[in-house]
Amino acid sequence: MMRVIVTGGAGFIGSNAIEALNHRGITDILVVDDLGRGEKWRNLVGLEFADVMGIDDFRYAIRHDAVRSVDAVIHLGACSSTTETNADYLLDNNTRYSRELCEWCLEKGARFVYASSAATYGDGSAGYSDDLEVLTDLRPLNMYGFSKHLFDLWVLRQGLFDRVAGIKYFNVYGPREAHKGEMRSVVHKAWGQIREQGRMRLFRSHRPDYADGEQRRDFVWVRDAVEVTLFLVERVDLGGLFNCGTGRARTWNDLARAVFAAMGREPVIEYVEMPPEIRANYQYHTEADIRRLREVGYASPFTELEEGVADYVGRLERGEVG
Repeated sequence: MMRVIVTGGAGFIGSNAIEALNHRGITDILVVDDLGRGEKWRNLVGLEFADVMGIDDFRYAIRHDAVRSVDAVIHLGACSSTTETNADYLLDNNTRYSRELCEWCLEKGARFVYASSAATYGDGSAGYSDDLEVLTDLRPLNMYGFSKHLFDLWVLRQGLFDRVAGIKYFNVYGPREAHKGEMRSVVHKAWGQIREQGRMRLFRSHRPDYADGEQRRDFVWVRDAVEVTLFLVERVDLGGLFNCGTGRARTWNDLARAVFAAMGREPVIEYVEMPPEIRANYQYHTEADIRRLREVGYASPFTELEEGVADYVGRLERGEVG
C-alpha cells in the first residue's frame, strides 16, 4: 500500500487531501502538524491515518534519518498569514523547512509535491504565468509570498524542477477552514456576517477603473485544489510549477451574491473603507493561467463559483463542516 506524508495535514487543504487519499484506499499516512490548543484537531475527525507528528519533531527526525521511507510527500505545511511580519520565522518555517524536506525526499526517492502560492505574483504586473522562464521576474508584495518565492527560486537554481512539482493555489475556499481565523475564505466570513447581521461588507475600490466590489479573484473550490494536487502526486513524470485556479476571475460582488443565494436571501452589500495600511499592496485582479496544467493532461473541469458556494454554504447551514 502507498505510504504518504502530508505536512500541514490537519490544516485546510491538507485535511481535505487526506480525505481524498482515504477515498482512494490510502490510509498509511503520517500527518505532520502542530495541533496546539485550538480547534484544528477537529479537521482530522473521521479521517484514517497512521500517526500525527509535530513539526519540530518531524524536522529533527528527517535530519537524523529517523523517518521511515515513503512513496510521496505532500508538503502543505507553512505559515500562510499574509500579515505575518516576523521574517526570520517565515524564512525558517516556509523556506528552510521546505529545502530540508525536498532534499530528504530526493535522497529517499519519494515524490515531492509542495505548495507554492499565488502570492508570489505580487501585484500581477508581471502576469500570472507559471512558466519557469518568468519566475525570476516576480516581485511578491508581502513576506509570506517572498518566503514561498525564495523556495521556488532555490528549486529552480538547483535544477530540480524536472523531479519536483510546486502548486500555486489561488483563492481556495471550502470545508475545514474555520480554524484559520482571519485567513479563512471570504465565503466563510460572509456566511457568518449574513447570519449575524443580515448583510455582507466588502471593501470600496480605490482605483477609478474598478467599481466597488468589482475587484476580482480566481476562487477555487477546495475539492478541485485537492484533485490537482493528487494528479501531480500520481504523475511522477511531471515537474515544474503549476497554477491551481479556475482560469476565470470573478468579482467579490459575484461571490457575495452567490452566498446570499445559497442562504435564500436577497443581497444586502455594504461597501466599507479599505484600511490604509493594506491599500498599497492590495491586489485588484488575480487570475490563474492554467494552460500548462491543461497541456500536461489535467482535463477535469473546475467547479463554478455558484455551485461550490451553494455546496459549502449548505454544509455550513446544516452544521456539517467548519
